[in-house]
Parts: sequence; C-alpha cells; structure tokens
Amino acid sequence: MKIDKLLLQLLIWRVKHISNRDFVLLLSVLVGCLSGIAAVILKLAVHFLENLLTRGFDTSYANYFYLAYPLFGLILTVLIAKYVLRESFGHGVTSILYAISRKSSILSRTKMYSNMIGSALTVGFGGSVGLEAPIVVTGSAIGSNIGRMMHLQSKKRALLIGCGAAGAISAIFNSPIAGVIFSIEVILIEININAFIPLLISSVTGSLTSLLLVGEEILFSFHLKDPFTAADTPYYLLLGVVCGFVSLYFTRLTYRIEKVIATIRGDMRRALVGGLCLGVVLFVFPPIYGEGYNFIKIMLSGNEQEILDHSLFFQKFENNYVIILFLLGLILIKPVASSITIGAGGNGGIFAPSLFIGGVTGFLFAKLINTVEVLGIISLSNFTLVGMCGLMSGVLHAPLTAIFLIAEITGGYTLFVPLMMVSAISYSTIFYFERYSLYTKSLINKGFLIPDDRDRLVLSLLDIKKLIETDLLTIKPQATLGNLVDLVRVSKRNIFPVVDDKKQLVGIVTLDDIRNIMFDKEAQKNTLVKSLMHTPPDVITTQDNMQVVMEKFERTGAWNLPVLEDDQYVGLISKSRIFNAYRNKLIRQRQEY
Repeated sequence: MKIDKLLLQLLIWRVKHISNRDFVLLLSVLVGCLSGIAAVILKLAVHFLENLLTRGFDTSYANYFYLAYPLFGLILTVLIAKYVLRESFGHGVTSILYAISRKSSILSRTKMYSNMIGSALTVGFGGSVGLEAPIVVTGSAIGSNIGRMMHLQSKKRALLIGCGAAGAISAIFNSPIAGVIFSIEVILIEININAFIPLLISSVTGSLTSLLLVGEEILFSFHLKDPFTAADTPYYLLLGVVCGFVSLYFTRLTYRIEKVIATIRGDMRRALVGGLCLGVVLFVFPPIYGEGYNFIKIMLSGNEQEILDHSLFFQKFENNYVIILFLLGLILIKPVASSITIGAGGNGGIFAPSLFIGGVTGFLFAKLINTVEVLGIISLSNFTLVGMCGLMSGVLHAPLTAIFLIAEITGGYTLFVPLMMVSAISYSTIFYFERYSLYTKSLINKGFLIPDDRDRLVLSLLDIKKLIETDLLTIKPQATLGNLVDLVRVSKRNIFPVVDDKKQLVGIVTLDDIRNIMFDKEAQKNTLVKSLMHTPPDVITTQDNMQVVMEKFERTGAWNLPVLEDDQYVGLISKSRIFNAYRNKLIRQRQEY
C-alpha cells in the first residue's frame, strides 16, 4: 500500500511539473538501463552454463554428452514454462507484435523474466537458437509494464516497448544504431520524429549499461583485417543472390518443421521427440550447439583446422573438400535444429541462427571461389561478415538493421558498400517469394497485423464485441403478425431478429416486409412470423476479424448483419457504427502521439 501511495504522489507531482514528452524521455532512459542489465545477466548466465557443461571436452574425439544435453534442457524448459511460469514460448518477437496490434501494447509482467529463464536453459543446454529474441521480449515487457505503471496511453506504451527492444539489441551487440533501426524496422509499425528521440536515448543507455558492466565484448566483435576491394563487387552481387535463396530455404523449412512438430500431441512428448532429434543433430554437427557465435569467431580468425573439432564423422578425413562438405551440411541442417528447438517448446529466436547460417554461407562462398584459383583470391573474413548481413536481411526482412549491425560489430564502415549491396539483393530475392518475415507472416494470415495499409490497420484495432448492438427486439417464429406489430409500436429499430427457444437465429423480419399488411386485422391473427421472415444475406461471428466483417458487408451490400456466438444470436452490427468507431479510433491515435 505504501508503494501505491508513493507512486500516486509521484504521478501527481509529474503531472504538475513534467510534460508528457519530457516524462517519456526520462522513462526511455530507465527502460534502456533495465534492458541493458537484463541483457548482460542473460548472456553471462548462458555463457556460464555453456562453459560448465562443455568445459574439458577433448577436441580429438566426439563427445556423447551432446546427445543428452538438448533433451534435458528442453524437458526442463517445458516443465518450468508449464508448471512455474504458466506460459508457452515460441517466436518471441511475434508475441510483441501481437501485443501492440491486438492487446493495446500490454505485455504480461511475467515476460520481464520468464524469457530469460527459458532461454538460459534452452540455449545453455545446446538449443540451437539465439538469445536476442528472448532479451528483446524482456526489454519490451519492461517498457510495457513501466508504461502501465505510469498510466500511459497505448501508443506511448508501444513506444516504450520499442525502447526496450532498442536497448536490448544495443546492449547485447554493443550496437546502438542497429538497436534503434531494429525497433523501427521490426517492432514499431509506424514512427515519427517525436518517437525517434526516445528510441535513440534508450538504445544509447542500453549500450552504455552493457559497456559499464562487462566491457566492450558482451557477444563478439571483430576488427577488420582486409580492406574492401572494388574488384570483388561481382562476387558480392552473386553472394547477395545466394543469401536470398538460403534465406528462403531457412524460412520455408522452418514453417514446415514447426507444423510437423505441432502435430505431436502433448508438451512433454514434443520435448522428448525434439530433444532426441536435436541431440543427434548436435552429435553429428557440434558447431550447431547453442548460438554458434564461437564457430563464427573460428571462421573469422581463419583457423580452418578447428572447424571440424569434435566431429566424429568428419574430423578423421580433414581436408579442404571435407571442410566444404561439412560447411554445406551446417547450412542445410541449422534451420532444422533451430525450428526443432522452438517447436519442441524451447525458448529462443531466429536472430542468431540467421547470423550463423549467413556467416557459414559467406565463408563457404569465399572458400569455393578461392579453391578455384583461376577466379582469384578473396577475403574469407569479409565475405563471412557480409554473408551474415545478407541472411539477416533476408530472414528477418530487416535490411537496414543487418547493415548497421555488422558495421558496428566490425567497428567501422569499411564494408559498408558490400553490406548495402548484399543486403538489398538478398532482401529483394526473398521478397519475390516471401513477402513477410517469420515474425509477421502468421499474424498477417490471421488478420492480427496489417502492414503498409493504415486504413486496414486502424480497422483491425476495432473490437467486434464492442460494436454489437443489442437493443433490437427479438421475436419467435411461431408468433403472429399481431405480436410483431406490438413490438413495432415500442421498438426504436426497424429490424426484428427471429430466434427460436435455443436463441438460435432462424431469420430476419424488417419493417419493409410487413408494411403492406401490418394493419390488416385478419393478417395479424392468422399470419405467422416464420412466413414473413427471410434469411439474412450473411452472418458475422464474434471470432471474425474486422477484415472478414468488412468483406461480408462488401459482398452482400448490406448495412446491417446479425452476430452469432456459439451459434446463438447475440446482436447486430451496422456498417454505420463501424465507420463511426473507425473515425473515433483514428482521431484518438493521432492525439496519442
């Protein structure tokens, strides 16, 4: 109670002395700081767990612990999620987009820590996913709940969600520009200059928090050794196309595998099957363990002799062509491992897998070019980094984030030109086949997210149940015309739904249907309502989204349609009421910024 009183006094003081704009700027600092702290805690926890489990692994032979770790990690994650946290995981960024578009930017309080626990167990025990999405969810939940605590409107809460995401990405990669752009490209549907400043502040705060706590390298950084050579431009152009098609492979394979895993009934059964499959994958391809950033460091450092370490099936035959075959296997199998991890109940994201596959793709591309010596020698490290940019651009549909992330990781803009080329080509290539990313496609298909269409976006925010008109008087089909005329006398509406004893809609009667006979005394006695009613041109259910509702109005040409819930009549929706609610929603949205 004391905390509530102090908070109330703070809010009263804030209203008197601090403007809304300045207050949001102050909150963006707090959100960025807390997101940075959360990012540091999660990364240190996972690194500690990974080192604890894999310390002392002899590189001269395969380690059979790889078969058991993922299974134990997934089962433990599912048990904690189900019985302790009481929530399910999945693609975390998708849950953020859903909260912004359908839940007034409200994320549950448990998400401020649940994803940290789930991802630490999943990735620490070898789950082949990244920590970026869970920490973005954590930062976003921090922003959302601070906004709720300070009684901010939904648009301001959405802005703080974006601030949390920016601070998290900035802290985990030490890349403040990429953090801001990620929020704009992926999280926030619409942005203006007033919203841009808090994102900058939060991102910088997250980065500074990370630097103060753990120094420059929370994840990984790389200092470029080789310059950009303009003569390599044709190779970069070709790499962009390759990255686009690898992104398409990653995206579509992920959809299919997650659908297959979803057919397995029971959370524990999915975890068991997924853990066993993932263990086999890790046993054959050890670099897929966890996020895989250590393997990227091996490729960037040029230590090719370490690429086949721990691999039982490849290490004995180490040569140039075996390495090429092994890298190709990593590209093909990494999406399988990532989708199994998420589909089986693990917690993680596709951010790190896209960077991993991109790095391997770029490295393999350069190695193949260098193997055919007549084509010249190109930089392995440069193409590895640019490949990371290309896959991230294609898989996440975030080309600008990919460009600036790699530029900041490398500490400069030496590769800016090839990064721009490969990012643009990769994105354009996959966009031809897949218009939406893994984060947004499922929401768009369900009508929960409307991109690039402000009218449809605002319309999707309307709640069908709040538009239902329940003041219509109903009548039974066995009633007479006289009974109906009695209703006409007291009703303010000219539509009368006909429902049976089970409240099921059987028809509609309008004033126009009875106008010619309603004063005929004989007809009032002998004519039953069921002979006067007609079937409505269509019906709306409470499960329909607004896009479906408007399509039904457009198709039928009707101005009023009845609404059913569980096959029972609940009311009516009019087109005029939808238009009025749409106009009010649009006005409120403009006022909230």
